[in-house]
Formats: sequence, C-alpha cells, structure tokens
Amino acid sequence: MDRLTARWSYARWAPHTIMVIAVVVDVTTPADYTGVPLISAACVLAGAMMSFRGAVWAGVFALGVTVLLDWRTGVLLNPMGWSAITNVVLATLIGLDMNRMFYRHNKRLASVRSMAETMQRAVLPNPPTHIGPLQVAAHYEAAGAEARIGGDAYAIQDTPYGVRILIGDVRGKGTGAVSTTSTLIGAFREAAHYVSDIGELATRLEQSLERENAEHRDEERHEEFATALIAQIDHRGQTLLVINRGHPEPYLIRTGSVTALTATTPDVPLGMGTLTGQRSGPDLFSLAPRDILLFVTDGVTEARAPDGAFYAPETELRLPRTRPITPAALLDELADAIHQWTGGPRDDDMATLAVRIP
Repeated sequence: MDRLTARWSYARWAPHTIMVIAVVVDVTTPADYTGVPLISAACVLAGAMMSFRGAVWAGVFALGVTVLLDWRTGVLLNPMGWSAITNVVLATLIGLDMNRMFYRHNKRLASVRSMAETMQRAVLPNPPTHIGPLQVAAHYEAAGAEARIGGDAYAIQDTPYGVRILIGDVRGKGTGAVSTTSTLIGAFREAAHYVSDIGELATRLEQSLERENAEHRDEERHEEFATALIAQIDHRGQTLLVINRGHPEPYLIRTGSVTALTATTPDVPLGMGTLTGQRSGPDLFSLAPRDILLFVTDGVTEARAPDGAFYAPETELRLPRTRPITPAALLDELADAIHQWTGGPRDDDMATLAVRIP
C-alpha cells in the first residue's frame, strides 16, 4: 500500500513529478547542467512514499530516463554518464532500504497498537446496548499520533437508586493511567450499588484514588488525579442528577438541538479534593421522552481546527430535527464531525457515551 497517500492522494505522483521536472531542466538548460540529482532525489522519495513494488518501478523508470538523457547529450559511455547512472541506482537502493525499514517499523507499531487496544478494552469494555429502559451507546477512539494507552474511562450501571453513569479522564497515559482507570471504574461499580447519594459516591471514588496514590511512592504517580462526571437518571427517566469534578459538561439533545448542562458550582477533579474543604452538590435537570444525554471527554471539547479553534458540540454538531436519532448514530455523527473539524490526527483520546430516554 502506498505511504502517505491515505491523507494526500496526490502524493503518489510526487516522485514522478520530480522526474518530469528533472527532464525539463535537463532539456532546457546548457549541457553543463543536469537534472540527474533531482532524479536521484525522486528515487529516494519513492522509497519513502510508495509501496516496495511501486518504488522498484519508479527506480526502473528513473534509470531509463537517465540513460535517455545521457544518450541525448552524448555522455552515455563516458565517466560522466556512468556516474549519473550509478547515482540513480544507489538512490534507488537507498529508497528501497528505507521502504523495508518503514515496513518493519509500521509492523511493530501495529503490534503495539493492537496490544494497547486489547488492554484498553479489557479495562474499558463496551456497555450493553440497553440498561433498563434506556438505550445506550459508547465509542472510544485513540489519538492517531501515538500508540499509547489513554486514561479515558466510562461506566454505566443500573442500581437501586437509578441508572448511574461515570465518565472521566485520568491524568497521564500508559500503564499507570490504565491502573488508575481500573481503580476508578472498579470503585464506581462497587460503590454505585450501596451509596444512595451521588455526592457520597464521588467521595468514595476520590478515596479510592487517594489509596491508589498512597500505594505508589514515586512522585509522578503520587500526583495522579482524574476529572470525572457522575450522573444519575431515575428509573422513570424524568430527572438527571449531575456532579461535575472538573470534567467537560454533558449535553442534552432534544429535537435536534444541543444544550450544554453547565454545573452551577464546578468542583475540583478527583484526587485534588484536599485543595478545597467544601464539595459541590449535584445539579438537577428535567428530562423528557426521547431526550438523549451525551457525555464526552476532553478529546471532544479540546479538538482543534487548523486555525486553533476548539470544537463546541452545542454550536457545531448538526443533527436532524424532524426524525429521532439513536445513540449509536449520534456518536457516529459526532466522530465524523470532529474528524472534519480537525482535518487530521488529534492529540488526545476521545471517549463518548450517549443515553436515550424512552
């Protein structure tokens, strides 16, 4: 498969374009000037940008062009001609060696990514499509720039007090973030069934993170914290309680319009509770049939356009107003919108969770 052409389809023609330019330079300039250095550069570029077979054919084409140019100027059989041919052959071999090196690197990188995704899914499995009367969908997408395991977390669980939702983002990446994420989700799944007040539930989660930090003596892990949003939907689907601990706000989608559910008093992230002595209470919101609640991590709200503008779902997400949309379709629309917004790789992982009221 050609390289660097998934994003720029025209890039596959760059080596041949350079060769054409080299021919034009060679033909239109005096005999003392030659386009062979450009042809050699095109051979190296072909190895970096094209498949192995494509790079071979580019090298053959370049060698044929060089022979014809040397024959036209009458230097084919003298040292200058042989030097030009040797340069093209060496450049082709260098390009092919680069091609094999890139292939081995990409193969190792794909293996690392596969292992990272497997570990991520073990900690963060997809939730069921239905929990009680609610329709649920989740989506996780790793940042394209790095094959690293992120710290995004989500969980949803039916409890005696209603359907409870956790979405968070642990500081850092790698196995340390996965360990903290696992602790956070495990604490949520256990405490959600036994703690009646979601304010107390947030406190329990923070205490779990504090115990996790205390078990690791190194300075970096000792400073672990997590932004988190804890929500509770009553079993009748009429009310939503939300506690926001430094996390991006959730969104209410009603008849195609997107509204941010801003916290009255935002609180500090989990693990930083000792910085303030008072915890914020939950905010109460009313729900209606066919409402959809959208929960996101900062991979959504901090997605940047090429001009540096941040993505804002409440103004940029376009949804149909005349027909209902499913949670899965909503998350697909959101992912597509963010890809178009950024126009390329993102710098952060993106986790999203959508819940539809019946």
